[in-house]
Amino acid sequence: MSGRPAALVTGASNGIGASFVRLLGGAGYDLVMVARGAPALERVADEVRHQHDVATEVIAADLADQEQLAVVEARAASVDDPIELLVNNAGVGSAGAFIDLPIDGEVAQVDLNITALVRLTHAVLPGMVGRGRGGIINVSSLGGFQPAPLNATYSATKAFVLSFTEAVHEEVLGSGVQVSCLCPGFTRTGFQERSGMSAPGIPEFAWQSADQVAEAGWAGWQQNRAVVVPGALNKATVGMVRVLPRVAVRKMAKRVADTL
Repeated sequence: MSGRPAALVTGASNGIGASFVRLLGGAGYDLVMVARGAPALERVADEVRHQHDVATEVIAADLADQEQLAVVEARAASVDDPIELLVNNAGVGSAGAFIDLPIDGEVAQVDLNITALVRLTHAVLPGMVGRGRGGIINVSSLGGFQPAPLNATYSATKAFVLSFTEAVHEEVLGSGVQVSCLCPGFTRTGFQERSGMSAPGIPEFAWQSADQVAEAGWAGWQQNRAVVVPGALNKATVGMVRVLPRVAVRKMAKRVADTL
């Protein structure tokens, strides 16, 4: 690439991932962009390259597929062209009672939301720690703070991401490497529609844009915050979840899910 610092963003073709790509391009990063769909990736890459005059590298890959993940993992671990910032944004969800959902889809969700994130984090960390700089932003969810009946697998994967990222944040503290977990709430990305998580009952004020979420994540990472929850309403929700009894939290989550 060009000699500028390089950022690798997964799920980069739309939503929060595309917002991170635009933001980081504006901040002077060259970009390695990963998502399943090559045409959408190329469109975003062309936009950012022309707008910010940065180098872009497109890798079309399904990170739930182990062979395709290995290609991205090798790029993330490159010594000759190192990644200075990794944004693990790719993720998928599902909606419905766990017993009714196809098990292969639930396992693929674990593969993408957890396994790919862990492997890519492990791929970049040794080089970053060795250089004494760089960082990782792992995208979790507000759902990671609580069990979510009718989104059981999704919320469980995001709880893993939250716990895992907080632990790695502490492990590398003082090394010059910064690791943050971004936990957005309802975000206008199309994710809900793709995952079958229709949310017509959620009021407009509860939603944020993908750009707002990416900007909050970027600002929080620059401050080396372990956990970044964007938006006052989302922060209040996390505060409530942390003080209520666990049984109350899961029953409230079920009642909310039943209304969506």
